Amino acid sequence: MQDFGHILHNQVLMVSLFACLFAQTAKLAIELIRFGKVNFRALVTTGGMPSSHSAFVSALATSVGQSIGWESPEFAIAVVFAFIVMYDATGVRQAAGQQARILNQIVDELFQEHPQFNEDRLKELLGHTPFQVIVGLTLGIAISGLAELAYP
Repeated sequence: MQDFGHILHNQVLMVSLFACLFAQTAKLAIELIRFGKVNFRALVTTGGMPSSHSAFVSALATSVGQSIGWESPEFAIAVVFAFIVMYDATGVRQAAGQQARILNQIVDELFQEHPQFNEDRLKELLGHTPFQVIVGLTLGIAISGLAELAYP
């Protein structure tokens, strides 16, 4: 249990988690502005503006570069990991969300006359648009940059 205290003192981890939580919380404000009401589901759902995944991994990579060095192998690993996560968010997961939307529409149209058909709908908002990922990326880098000023 003593090791848990050491984890909480890991600056890179704490900055990355803060960036992720900040981005996820920002979704609440954006939902309020867009729809005029607070949607607490935005705190736990994937997709949306900004990409908390992108904020998380970009803050991670930036913090690793700041603390260990921009030329370090650890920074290179973090950058590659960040690109994979961001590519997945805009590529694979975005495509899966579009497919879910089409499948839900097909099910709605095919079974319109059969109300007893009561299947769960597929989740449509899985990925991010490139703009949402860029905003998350920028947010993560900015938070990591500000955190560097706060940590001695």
